[in-house]
Amino acid sequence: MEFDRTGIILFTINYEECVRFYKDVLGLPKLFEKEKLTFFAFGESYLLVEVDDEYVGPESTDNRVKTCLRMNVKNVKSLVGRLEKENIQVDYQEHSWGTIAKFHDPDGNLCAFKDSEKFEQQILDYKN
Repeated sequence: MEFDRTGIILFTINYEECVRFYKDVLGLPKLFEKEKLTFFAFGESYLLVEVDDEYVGPESTDNRVKTCLRMNVKNVKSLVGRLEKENIQVDYQEHSWGTIAKFHDPDGNLCAFKDSEKFEQQILDYKN
């Protein structure tokens, strides 16, 4: 399997504070931002700081998904078929901002494929 880019998604309930931390304290360069999403350069990868829309209160903090390993690929749909042949459940989604497929590894960690073309275009649009 070949990846064009990899990323780590950090789901946060303290969005503004986390964005400030990664930008101002750690000095990560911003690739682009959207509402409730900020993308930073993170070595040869990227760090996406995203609002945790599923957080419902203190009782759920121990069970919340806080990270997602993301792999940008040329053709998300073809890789979905490959995962399904391995009996891996996949949540495939097409949006105006791109295509994603979410799935879990054997230990329950969230992983996702994202289409490379729209991601790279978002970076170019932000720079212009």
